[in-house]
Amino acid sequence: MAEVLLRHRLEAAGVDVQVSSAGLLPGGRPATDHGQQTMAAQGLDLSAHVSRQVDAGMVAQADVVIGMAREHVREVAVIDPAALARTFTLKELVRAATATGPRHADEPLADWLGRVGAGRRREALLGAGHDDAYDIADPVGLDRADYEGTARELDHLLAVLVELAWPTPQQHGQERSA
Repeated sequence: MAEVLLRHRLEAAGVDVQVSSAGLLPGGRPATDHGQQTMAAQGLDLSAHVSRQVDAGMVAQADVVIGMAREHVREVAVIDPAALARTFTLKELVRAATATGPRHADEPLADWLGRVGAGRRREALLGAGHDDAYDIADPVGLDRADYEGTARELDHLLAVLVELAWPTPQQHGQERSA
């Protein structure tokens, strides 16, 4: 759901970047029926989605890696320790980006991520179980209402992220005049 929601948000903002998703489990699975129905209700199509397992090649090609939970970030750091600087949970990234402020005009994404990640406490990514401050609850195996709740949370967080990481020229104008 996060992949299709982010792609939709970026397209609406006129941002041309590649968005893809991968997880920790072996790939080859379609999106769940509830996931497909939840996205279809928003006019988004998940019917062709097939899960993939994250690997070193994917991590190496990514400018930013956004995990839904701390375990995703930790696994990426195991695959490529240097990637931790550009790997965040969605909640962590939005929280830190909100505090840091939007990416400046002509600022490389890597530089902005460096500012966003400054002072980051890596030990905050440790621990087992769900941590509401960092993790998005996975609705797999739950009711459609749980998927809808997760989709609303994802869409809100992704809207904030797109606004901060890929601000429009109008937003940059407001940033300079502020």
